[in-house]
Amino acid sequence: MSPPKPPNADIQRILALVPHLVAHPGARKADVARRFGLSVEQLEADLDLVLMIGVPPFGGGDYIDVDDDGDRVTLLMADSFRRPVRLSPAEGLALLAAGRALLAVPGATEPGNGPRRIADADDPLAGALAKLETALDSPEIVVALAAPPELDVVRQAVDERRQVRIEYHGAGRDEITERVVDPHAVFSAGGEWYLDAYCHHAAADRLFRVDRIRRAQLLDEHFVDADDQRAGATDLATYRPRPDDPRVTLDLAPAAHWVAERFPTETSLLRDDGTLRVTLAITERAFLERLLVRLGPDARVVEPAAWRAVAAEPARRILDRYRDRPT
Repeated sequence: MSPPKPPNADIQRILALVPHLVAHPGARKADVARRFGLSVEQLEADLDLVLMIGVPPFGGGDYIDVDDDGDRVTLLMADSFRRPVRLSPAEGLALLAAGRALLAVPGATEPGNGPRRIADADDPLAGALAKLETALDSPEIVVALAAPPELDVVRQAVDERRQVRIEYHGAGRDEITERVVDPHAVFSAGGEWYLDAYCHHAAADRLFRVDRIRRAQLLDEHFVDADDQRAGATDLATYRPRPDDPRVTLDLAPAAHWVAERFPTETSLLRDDGTLRVTLAITERAFLERLLVRLGPDARVVEPAAWRAVAAEPARRILDRYRDRPT
């Protein structure tokens, strides 16, 4: 039996979704889905989760109610949500910092433009944070992700729907390639910036870490998403295994259980001896080599049998490099 995976991206999205729906009662689902870069089906799944949001003692009237007529949706807040919240200064500062970081969650796509951040001047979350900052009477708090050198270029490419030529360092194969891509969205996750794009080199959708783009050049060629549906189908996962990617089963000692939290796993089983058996999709063999060398004796390849010695060759290369170093 697999334990539930931490839905960090879902939680971030819902935290941004709720104040928007409260501020826009009767909003059309299609418009909300387009704003948050979702399909209508994913939005409806999110609304099912919103129904589970409440406050103690979690009685019948302590939850958010979703009024869904099929095409439009309205959130009805329980009375307990209207009571003033009393925060200590430390709690207020923590909430303010978390809210500032949340403003980087993608929140809108308007016809003819690319996805933009949710931090509009009239956004309810931005307004609430401004009031909280005033109430705290504290210096302005700035929460910002480090901006990779080519971030502005790829953002401009997304906004203008222009192709961009990138020189990209692929960590999986440890090689630099030049590609022409159709950029669909730029988003942040886990402290990194990502570019979601169609890659003409791979003839498929790919996800690129923006900090690994060595050079980005805007091209004159414009592109159009098929039926303008591509952005609505964009999920914000930072890893999307392909059906033909190899699957590897590992036994992880307790000291290596963090692998199941750090990387997407397809199955996970805690065994009686304390080891965690997980199955991972591996896009590049080099990634698995680096991971196994890092874990050392705390990890063992179970399947496929042909990969059980996959860490031996990179380990030998590392040892040879140290042997060749002058004393």
